[in-house]
Amino acid sequence: MPKAEKKTTAKTATKSAARSTRVTKSTAAKTTEPAKPVVDDSVFQERLARHADELGRLFSELYSDASALDDLKAAMAEAYAARPDDLKELDAKREADPDWYKRGNMFGMTLYTDLFAGDLKKLADRVPYLEEQKLTYLHLMPLLQMPHPQNDGGYAVEDFDNVDPTLGTNEDLAALTAKLRKAGISLCLDFVMNHTASSHRWAKAAQAGDPEYQDYYFCYDDRTIPDQYDAVVPQVFPGTAPGNFSWNEQMGKWVMTQFYPFQWDLNYRNPKVLVAMLSSALHLANLGVEVLRIDAVPYIWKVLGTNCRNLPQVHTIVRMLRIALECVCPAVVLKGEVVMAPKELAAYFGTEEAPECHMLYNVSIMVNLWSALASQDTRLLKTQIDKLNALPENCWFVNYLRCHDDIGWGLDEDVEEEIGIDPLKHKEFLYHFYEGCVPGSWAMGELYNYDPATKDARSCGTTASLCGVEKALITHDHPSYERALQRDLLMHRAMAFLRGFPMLNCGDEIGQLNGWDYKEDSARVEDSRNLHRSKFDWEKAALREEPGTLQNRLWEGMEGLREMRDDPCFAPDAWTSTWDTHNNAVLAVIRKSGDRTLIGLFNFSGFEQSVHLDGSEGLIARVSTDLKPYEAKLIHL
Repeated sequence: MPKAEKKTTAKTATKSAARSTRVTKSTAAKTTEPAKPVVDDSVFQERLARHADELGRLFSELYSDASALDDLKAAMAEAYAARPDDLKELDAKREADPDWYKRGNMFGMTLYTDLFAGDLKKLADRVPYLEEQKLTYLHLMPLLQMPHPQNDGGYAVEDFDNVDPTLGTNEDLAALTAKLRKAGISLCLDFVMNHTASSHRWAKAAQAGDPEYQDYYFCYDDRTIPDQYDAVVPQVFPGTAPGNFSWNEQMGKWVMTQFYPFQWDLNYRNPKVLVAMLSSALHLANLGVEVLRIDAVPYIWKVLGTNCRNLPQVHTIVRMLRIALECVCPAVVLKGEVVMAPKELAAYFGTEEAPECHMLYNVSIMVNLWSALASQDTRLLKTQIDKLNALPENCWFVNYLRCHDDIGWGLDEDVEEEIGIDPLKHKEFLYHFYEGCVPGSWAMGELYNYDPATKDARSCGTTASLCGVEKALITHDHPSYERALQRDLLMHRAMAFLRGFPMLNCGDEIGQLNGWDYKEDSARVEDSRNLHRSKFDWEKAALREEPGTLQNRLWEGMEGLREMRDDPCFAPDAWTSTWDTHNNAVLAVIRKSGDRTLIGLFNFSGFEQSVHLDGSEGLIARVSTDLKPYEAKLIHL
């Protein structure tokens, strides 16, 4: 093992993670360095003083290691000292406007750097395209250094402090974030907290036999403890990556790998892991990242005899991360990836006194929107919206239809049974419908992770293809094409009307279709999610300015979403609720701010529908109206 590896302690790891944004770690390690300028850290010390008692208490709940707490505070202080002045100015601005991410003008997009532009420098040249859409939020798929080809789409990270060389450098990332800030766009990056790649320097040291780094993971000589975990811990990918442990021949040990064998679960019971990871988060913040999407966060704490999901210690760690950000870089917010039932979600926001995530991905609403479209029945969707609206006011969501991942059909089975729906039959109907295998289906998609034993499966495809655009174009069926466009716009309008802010999947704004050519690529053919992970079609994007084209109609439709959300009823404190339409095919959502009321009516069926909304004194007057197939109608009161 290289000598430098042996010298990596929690303290040196945290210091190196908070380097200046103008250099990478590889260039920072020089024998002589110029004298560092004196930094006024009074603002940082004042922030830290407000949180010091709570931070100390939380740290002691997990660890009895005072020196590790000192290391964390030292890393925070160094990160503050290295933070560029323009980002400190942004910190002050955001502290004065803590609800900035809840404004009605928030409008997001998610994309892969390489598929959209090639690399970070070329992406910076495409910022005008993003400005055209009045974006305020851009989520780039994982771009930190990763192994090739086995990297789970970038979620297997081998260096949390550096950009992958295929995409650019840290300097390129800092330059991009500066250009985006100037355009009013906040950059979001994934921060994979649960695991590292098996090629991470810690994992390499562990494989070489270093016991210090084996303690960064869960490593066991035999199957005794792994078997005890496996007896109660659910499998993430039982079909493609069964079990929760993998045998490492070089190390001669079993290592916990809940996702894939090349992703080693981190042991947060070791305080050195926490200090190093939080330091890397601060390092990304100093490169100009304004939103950290913490990946697979419910999994990060393990206790033998439990299912290792949503344990209390997870919230302790997320709260400490929030404190670190509020002390060093309060402009930065946390977005959690929590694919859990609504009853599990509130905990990840924390409380008003001790907040955790600022916002979460709205996975459940995404799934229920697609379920409502296929079944022409909004009852499950309405119930799910009601449950989310009942969460405390600090709970905020990023709403979306499609992203880099599949559609996992995790519907509320208890509610399904209550209204007479067989959960398994409904799930089978949905994934076969979006596969295009149900009579009357307009969709073209594919299954992902089909399990013949449990009959579980997920669905892949772009929004346009799942809404019927692709099939209509292939069959030259103009009426079907028009209906497909209406479905696409209906889904986007309904999504954008809900509590939270909308995020488009790049390509949906121009109706990009499935990328079936992935089947011709040996490196991609095994993962059907690549169906909706294709290169952005710039030739098709040019058609957005040509009236009557698919691209133009959807582009203008997305502009309509932004115009809709310019209404005062999309203020952060607006009251939002569903309303009974006396028609299962139509969803009604009411937004109210001050004396202004806005009703959104969404017909999820391919037939004309009549709706009747009962009046309520002080809220809305009685409303009766008709809707065309797949129509979204707004009513101002």
